[in-house]
Amino acid sequence: MRYKNMFDKVSAKGHLAYIPFVIVGDPDAELSLKIIDTLVANGADGLELGLAFSDPVADGPVIQQATLRPLANKFSIEAGLNLIGQVRQKYPELPIGLLTYANLVFAQGIDVFFGKCNAQGIDSVLVADCPVKESELFEADAKKNNTDLVFIAPPDADDATLKVTAEKSKGYTYVLSRKGITGTEVAATKAKTDFLQKLKQYQSPPLVQGFGISEPKHVFDAANAGVDGIITGSAIVNLINQHYNNPQIMLEQIADYVSDIAQAAHTEHTCVS
Repeated sequence: MRYKNMFDKVSAKGHLAYIPFVIVGDPDAELSLKIIDTLVANGADGLELGLAFSDPVADGPVIQQATLRPLANKFSIEAGLNLIGQVRQKYPELPIGLLTYANLVFAQGIDVFFGKCNAQGIDSVLVADCPVKESELFEADAKKNNTDLVFIAPPDADDATLKVTAEKSKGYTYVLSRKGITGTEVAATKAKTDFLQKLKQYQSPPLVQGFGISEPKHVFDAANAGVDGIITGSAIVNLINQHYNNPQIMLEQIADYVSDIAQAAHTEHTCVS
């Protein structure tokens, strides 16, 4: 319901939903909470939060570097989920998604993991290395624990895969503007309109574009292509990587960046579905 409320609110204004991404516990628990507060204060409509993992195959070098700090601090999955619970208490209406990897889910036990997500107020889980064809691994436990499963729709997917992705993904569908890993080094290309229209034809939940979105121009390109929201991660995480030893500067830089992206997302876009 939080996702529906968010998308209804922004689409009524012709806006895109802006969902920034960071790793929880980076660079430490206290600063992580301050970073999240900064994201919300400067225009985030929702949050996508990642758990540190030793082999984040979907992520580029910027986010891989960020995952090393919580791991070095022995910041556990339990600590990460508890921190998200604190965020939920502070922002009861804000959609919160979790990005994780299958091994972290299996290590906890699938039912236990989704139970903890539900207990901490997490709205959705995207298991980055779980393709939609393997969705049955998690579907029953996610549903039992009132957690949306989000799946990735790659731009080169065939019609059958797009149809299944549209049917299985809940909350939103994560659409890629390009193949590869996360990062700002390779800019987003404009998502193929026919690819997005196929997903809409198959009654996908709202489409949220990620990978390579790092500046306002990319936001306008995404809106013109017809997506409903955007995720930026690597650009924010890069600011953390550069300035975590000087928290004041780090938070100021994040605030400025997020405000710029939010302003672009919250401009009236004529192509928003």
